[in-house]
Amino acid sequence: MSNIIWKIKSFEEITTSELYEIIKARVDVFVVEQNCPYPDLDGYDQKAIHLWAEKNNTVLAYCRVFNKGIKYPETSIGRVLTTEQARGKNLGKQLIQYAVETIENRFHTSEVRISAQDYLLRFYSGFGFEDTGKKYLEDNIPHTEMLRK
Repeated sequence: MSNIIWKIKSFEEITTSELYEIIKARVDVFVVEQNCPYPDLDGYDQKAIHLWAEKNNTVLAYCRVFNKGIKYPETSIGRVLTTEQARGKNLGKQLIQYAVETIENRFHTSEVRISAQDYLLRFYSGFGFEDTGKKYLEDNIPHTEMLRK
């Protein structure tokens, strides 16, 4: 896919239009597609670094990154998504690669903890994440905590 723009911004740097597109993508994937009515606006966006790919001002892939001590003692990546139209184009792989690089560059650590949907365990293990054995249901979807060291 050409003409894709990658952006990394703090909450304060995000424009109103960008914020709208980010929230739209999160609601489309997590609430509508995965049928999980959950409080997406959880008060953490203000503390996150937001990373996304867009084309024609539409978000294709997105995640948010946290420094140590916000969600976990380690840094973390969350709200990872690829929109329906953008799947199968390796954007998810690029997204996680950029997220890990962002953490290493900005927070000077390679330790990252994530809460992964179980069907993505193999995907994340490709980036050095290991299954911690901590498993739980979140919004009726099986999750596993994973740690990268």
